[in-house]
Amino acid sequence: MSRTIYLLRHGQTQFNAELRLQGHCNSDLTAIGLQQAEAMANTLAGLLSTPQDWALYSSPLGRAQQTAQIISEHLQLSPDNIQLDERLMELGLGEWEQQRAPDLQLQFPQLSQQVLSWYLQAPGAERYEHLQGRLLSWLQEPSLPQQVVVVAHGLSGAVLRGLYAQLDYDAVWQQEIPQNAFFKLSNGQIERIAC
Repeated sequence: MSRTIYLLRHGQTQFNAELRLQGHCNSDLTAIGLQQAEAMANTLAGLLSTPQDWALYSSPLGRAQQTAQIISEHLQLSPDNIQLDERLMELGLGEWEQQRAPDLQLQFPQLSQQVLSWYLQAPGAERYEHLQGRLLSWLQEPSLPQQVVVVAHGLSGAVLRGLYAQLDYDAVWQQEIPQNAFFKLSNGQIERIAC
């Protein structure tokens, strides 16, 4: 794939700080989250010599949009240029949305033995195949430009990276989901960029 993608996760939210699952619901960025978004924006601005040549996409969920706004400001792009795409939304976590992860792990001790894939066990959660399908649809979109900055989420970002690099299921869920770094996807490779 010849396309180059910078893939960012939104900054820390109030729910992240409270260890609550978000999925399709939303909470605002914390002060730390705003600092993380600023750090990602500054790092990205240093990497892109001509930001106007890059398309900026975002999940429509508020926390991603809030981060994308900060990115657009630092890249001196109009916020009107942010393209919202529902296919970039986070994994829907069904009945576990807004629940605290430690509480769920106490209630279901087997969850603590698993990697990130435990989120898929939530009652009413979006199926992995559905998440993978919508992200693959976005990734293979013929109209998607060759140079793209994307603001998405932890789990959907891990799956998107997995699709891009053709990782198997287990490898997808072994990936980290940082809020103080982002990833460059280029030539089938994934490069972590610290902020």
